Amino acid sequence: MKKKGFIFDLDGVIVDTAKYHFLAWRRLADSIDVDFTEELNEQLKGVSRIKSLEKILEWGNKSISKEQFTALMGAKNEEYLLHVANMDASEILPDVPKILNFLKEKGQPIGLGSASKNARGILEKVQLLNYFDAIVDGTNVANAKPDPEVFLNAASLLGVAPENCIVFEDAVAGVQAANAANMISIGIGKKETLKEADFVFNDFTEISKDFIEKLIKR
Repeated sequence: MKKKGFIFDLDGVIVDTAKYHFLAWRRLADSIDVDFTEELNEQLKGVSRIKSLEKILEWGNKSISKEQFTALMGAKNEEYLLHVANMDASEILPDVPKILNFLKEKGQPIGLGSASKNARGILEKVQLLNYFDAIVDGTNVANAKPDPEVFLNAASLLGVAPENCIVFEDAVAGVQAANAANMISIGIGKKETLKEADFVFNDFTEISKDFIEKLIKR
């Protein structure tokens, strides 16, 4: 059996923490009088906290002091963590365990490549931590997606060459990072948004074991 590396993003792929980011960013935007919609929130997916706040300030045409910038980032993260603290296994997105179990059965290495600094804690809360052979998160990468660093680091930890890795992503920046790393990119979400991905599925319920088997044999 060939060994491939299967690398998953976290937010919007394994669990839907995106809704908590949205609530926290919206509260922050309200506090500085910036209009913040779900459409704008889409543009923050896979983007670092600093870059996200810079974008919100840009959209609202606001400038704030360095101190206020730091304070707002802290407040956003605290609110997000309050939501995350209450997470449990019911928040795993449909059929993710089916695919993780199948990969384990097939002896395929599984990695996580996420911008989230809270990735380990979230995986623990939803009881999926044991599935992952390697975790690369926001605490150990210098460059945010679309830079491929997070996925290249995960491949290296899994001991699999980048061209033998498959990445599951829900964000445009993540798909671009996977492509830049010379990996197979699988978009989870809307086709029109993730058109740069090699394959796109609405969610894991559309991904068959046969499809995974074909990826392993490629």
